[in-house]
Amino acid sequence: MHVPELLNAGEVAEWHDTADVVVIGFGIAGACAALEARRGGADVLVIERAGGGGGASSLSAGIFYLGGGTAVQKAVGMEDTPDDMFDFLMASTNAPDAALVRRFCDDSPEHFDWLEAQGVPFGRGYYKGKSVIAPTDDCLASTGNEKVWPYYLFAAPVPRGHKVQKEGDGGGALAMNALIERCEEEGVRVVVNTRVDALVRDDAGRICGARCKSSGEERTIRARRGVVLAAGGFGMNEAYMREWCPDFPTMGAEPIGIPHNDGAALELGLSAGAATQAMSGTIATASLYPPAKLIKGILVNNRGERFVAEDSYHGRTAEFIAEQPGWQAFLILDSETFDYPESQRAAHRLVDGFESVAEMEAGLNLPEGSLQKTMADYNAAAARGEDPLLHKHRDWLQPLDNAPYAAFEVGYNNSLYHFLTLGGIQTNSQAEVLDQQGKAIPGFYAAGACVSSIPQDGKGYASGLSLGPGSYYGRVAGTNAARGND
Repeated sequence: MHVPELLNAGEVAEWHDTADVVVIGFGIAGACAALEARRGGADVLVIERAGGGGGASSLSAGIFYLGGGTAVQKAVGMEDTPDDMFDFLMASTNAPDAALVRRFCDDSPEHFDWLEAQGVPFGRGYYKGKSVIAPTDDCLASTGNEKVWPYYLFAAPVPRGHKVQKEGDGGGALAMNALIERCEEEGVRVVVNTRVDALVRDDAGRICGARCKSSGEERTIRARRGVVLAAGGFGMNEAYMREWCPDFPTMGAEPIGIPHNDGAALELGLSAGAATQAMSGTIATASLYPPAKLIKGILVNNRGERFVAEDSYHGRTAEFIAEQPGWQAFLILDSETFDYPESQRAAHRLVDGFESVAEMEAGLNLPEGSLQKTMADYNAAAARGEDPLLHKHRDWLQPLDNAPYAAFEVGYNNSLYHFLTLGGIQTNSQAEVLDQQGKAIPGFYAAGACVSSIPQDGKGYASGLSLGPGSYYGRVAGTNAARGND
């Protein structure tokens, strides 16, 4: 990979501009960092590579994973506590830094209030259905594995997905518009179409500036108090995907984001000696639901075996599918559970209809007797309201014994998955960038998709665990950078 040079402040011939805090990137994390730094009394300069703010955050559904007793949870009668939120996230995400998760959970209700105060619109409705993105403008919805075994054993399942008030998809743009407007109102300086290609470090080891280029012109910017890196992930960089995610499927998967999500932020972090974390982590999706009734079917691999509880969050299911032979999987349905997946983007293909399980087994080229045994075992247990193999919740258990049957191909070999990278720079609960020895690099902060935050892989992800921690730790980064903390 390319690691840019790290400039020495003593060798900088000219500082073309100076700010108290320099923020690199103007997505959700960068905007929140800039606002809090400005409100901390700092002169703030945001450097954005694209022609305007928003980044990949503007392309999102606008779901923030928040809890602990937010105003919306209270309004719809849901009881949640920071302790329950913490217990669930620690159990499900494999997050290595408990202090980082603890702070996010403790401050989550206040962070929701802060976002709303900036003009990010949230309603007070609760969407009870099971969908990747609520089709209504309701705010609260279940967006993770809270009700999936074994996680409901650690904390009472509570919905924590908070969607911007907009029907269906596209709420991320509304959130970013509000935050960008606040930045403009409060005097945050922004330069666009400008790429940072090197950081500057002084003799004391402090990150104190950045070199950037725009229209062929090179400029060096001094940061009196701190630099915040918030410039996206690396999913658009095929070479980095091969290097850092070698086991990720090489077919049937497209990255989500903007062209600038190419790992440039990670390169800058590495040039300053930053440690990385969870670099192979991804969250992919080609959800088989809605409609929710399809969850009552079963998923099998090309050996005719079940491998994941079908009521899992779609990102968890996607990661299990990626681990199957040939990245192949089939959704098996009977006449009572049959329907067509509503997601056109996923492009799941109906293989055929079959009069018997034996005929379906042969039609799918599965080992003789494999699907018949899987179906017999599943049906017998489902009739008792049990799933001893994978512990699918009894709400979704139903024997599949009403012929005819049908099968959809839902694997990477014949569907279209969309993914985000989760790996990145290692930070602590102060949003400080850590070096290889786990020590904070002075003057250097980071947040958003360029860092490894709470979820480490798709199995532990929940919708909103990008915008939620990204926006929150953007605020933390901006606040601390404005203080000039070492």
